[in-house]
Amino acid sequence: PVLASAHENGCICLWSIQGNLVKELLPFSKYPSVPLTALCTDISTKMLLAGSKEGHIMRWCIASFLEDPRNSKNQIKEELCWRAHSTEVVDLFHEEEKDVVVTASVDGSVRLWHAMNGYYLGYFGQPRKFALSDISRLILPCDVNNFPTIIKEESKHMEKKKKFEYPLMLDRDK
Repeated sequence: PVLASAHENGCICLWSIQGNLVKELLPFSKYPSVPLTALCTDISTKMLLAGSKEGHIMRWCIASFLEDPRNSKNQIKEELCWRAHSTEVVDLFHEEEKDVVVTASVDGSVRLWHAMNGYYLGYFGQPRKFALSDISRLILPCDVNNFPTIIKEESKHMEKKKKFEYPLMLDRDK
C-alpha cells in the first residue's frame, strides 16, 4: 500500500505505510508549479489524478510502479493535463464504469470530462443530457481556452536534457 499527498509546491509525494518517502512527482507542464488541491485514483489504482489551484487536472499512469516500486524501470508516467476550471479545483473523482472524471471548483461549477483524453462532456445543471458516447467533437467550457495536452515520454526526457550555454562576452565597441 502507498499513500499519496499533494503539496503547496506542486509536488505529489508517495509514502509507504511506515512513513518513508517512496517517490516524489512533479507535474510536467509548461506552467510553473502551482499548489495541488485535490487527489484521487481510480478503483484499480492504475491512474492518479490531481487538481490544482489554477484549475488544471493532471493524470498519471501508476500501475507498473505500484506492482514493484523498487524496480527503477517501472516509472510513473504523466499522460495528460488539461484546464478544467478557471479557478481552484476543490474536489475530483473518477467514475470507472463510464470512464469519466468529475471536477468541482470554488466557482461552484461541477464538470464532467472524459478520463482518457480530457474532453469536456458538460456541467451539472445543463439543460441537455450528457452525451457520454460522443467524444468525437472537442468543445470547451466558456471560461477555458486551452485544449488538453497529451504528454509524450520522449518530450519529457528532451525537456530535462536541454542545456544552453550563453557565455558572457565583453564587447568594448558597444
